Amino acid sequence: MAVSYMKLWHLLLDKKISKSALEKLAGVSHYTMTQMSKEKDVSTEALRNICNALNCKLDDIMEFVPDEKQP
Repeated sequence: MAVSYMKLWHLLLDKKISKSALEKLAGVSHYTMTQMSKEKDVSTEALRNICNALNCKLDDIMEFVPDEKQP
C-alpha cells in the first residue's frame, strides 16, 4: 500500500495555510514536508504534530491507497 497526503494539501488550501507556514506551526522540518510531497512515509511524531497544529484527525490528512498493479 502507498500513502497519499492529498487530503492534507486540500486541507491547507481550504485553510489558506502554506506548506512553509505549516512547517512552523507544526514544528516539522522542511525535509519532512518534502518527503510528504513525494508521497513518502514520515514519522508518526510528524503526523501527530501536523494534526495538533491543524486541529484535525489523522484520516483528515492522509490515506493509504492500494499499489497499482502492473499488467
